[in-house]
Amino acid sequence: MAWMVLGLLVIVMISGILYYFVHPMFGGSFKGARLERMKQSPNFRNGVFHNLEVTPSLKSDVNVVTLMWDFLFKKTPGLKPLNPLPSKRCDLSNLPKEDLIIWFGHSSYLLQIDGKLILVDPVFSENASPIPGSNQAFKMTVDYTALDFPKIDYLLISHDHYDHLDYETVVKLKDQVGHVVCGLGVGAHFESWGYSPDQIIEGDWYDQMKLAPGFEVTFTPARHFSGRRFTRNNTLWTSFVLKTLKYNLFLGGDSGYGRHFKTIGEQFGPFDLAVLESGQYNDAWHYIHSLPEEWGAEIKDLQAKVTLPIHSSKFALAMHGWKEPMEKFYEIANKEHIAVITPQLGELVYLNKLDTVYAPWWREVD
Repeated sequence: MAWMVLGLLVIVMISGILYYFVHPMFGGSFKGARLERMKQSPNFRNGVFHNLEVTPSLKSDVNVVTLMWDFLFKKTPGLKPLNPLPSKRCDLSNLPKEDLIIWFGHSSYLLQIDGKLILVDPVFSENASPIPGSNQAFKMTVDYTALDFPKIDYLLISHDHYDHLDYETVVKLKDQVGHVVCGLGVGAHFESWGYSPDQIIEGDWYDQMKLAPGFEVTFTPARHFSGRRFTRNNTLWTSFVLKTLKYNLFLGGDSGYGRHFKTIGEQFGPFDLAVLESGQYNDAWHYIHSLPEEWGAEIKDLQAKVTLPIHSSKFALAMHGWKEPMEKFYEIANKEHIAVITPQLGELVYLNKLDTVYAPWWREVD
């Protein structure tokens, strides 16, 4: 009997290893012209990309075992909502002929500007992990899927973590996407999933590219990391500055606070709107996810006129209550006189009406 149990465990282990290395969700490899271009980046050394500042993934005094134990087993009050989050239904194929933004939860949002559609970090597979069922999305009153989207002119990907680059979603979107805009190396994943090399626009920090007349994107730094398998930082994480004839927008990727925010603000600001990552933070990993007490400084450094806080309200990836990021951002904005918008999920936000006041909708949800 013991040998049977041991044999079964070995089979399960081998199956898991094969799943991990064979499943297409883990993306492509880096070779040829792509790898040579990666090597030319000033941010690429010893086979990996580096942040502009020293950026440990965890603080030096953190006990990793205790941290993982707390994350897996400690009960956090209000970690997940008890009821479906209120969200608004809109026909994405028949949007009003106006410039707007729609946030779908976490870091997924859609921009419509001058008739062009730009989709950022779409995750609609209900899971933010390579392990099935390990990190399920919160229930919402309206569930959007990849099939709800019309043709997307530009798909922007900030980095290749599973809660930003979702295999199931981008595969379903493949025939609807015009071009993919991503950091160096990330295009290898898309090519392995059937996207054409001609569709993929990869860039390094401070590369500027004209996407179309009146549309210019600049890749800007973030303080984070990357990787879909064991090797970390083998692709570039990024934020974006999107400048159009009407608007100057900062589209933030995951980032800890750092000097890059002030540099971006001085070189490219002021911004009509900053879409800023918040939520999924912890003091143990504050180098790679900024803390609430740093958000005000980020906004001022960026010279953002209005801020839309995201990276919350869909997944529990940290040990704070699901409402906490929105509530803290709301409080900081009121205290420091910062203009912030807090639309419901799926709500149309018109870019020419960014002074609209939105109610703190999360307070009405259990």
